[in-house]
Amino acid sequence: MTSKAEQKSFDTPDETRNFEFGALHLLSIGGAEIGMLVLQPGWRWSSHVKPIAGTELCEAPHFQYHAQGTLHVVMGDGTEFDARPGDVTALPEGHDAWVVGDEPVVLVDWYGASNYGKAQ
Repeated sequence: MTSKAEQKSFDTPDETRNFEFGALHLLSIGGAEIGMLVLQPGWRWSSHVKPIAGTELCEAPHFQYHAQGTLHVVMGDGTEFDARPGDVTALPEGHDAWVVGDEPVVLVDWYGASNYGKAQ
């Protein structure tokens, strides 16, 4: 955490990374990077980000607040669940995920966003 007050908005992110069916908006604030992911219906990590990451599963750990939509998560060990609005998830390395239904997924990621949608 920095010693000065800062305010930023996802309306004007420091960086945006677009990929098929989604986008990551990234803010650098308080000595950290915070991401907002907007994932459209039809998005699936293994179909739309895996080719960018070049890994079998998502290897970025995440600490996320789910604001909108339903995201189905499947861990490498077979654990799976749906994350819905109001949920907070801590995902270690090794997972796949996809949007469920017709509503976009919007989530704020406090950990792992800086590496998301970026070639390794």
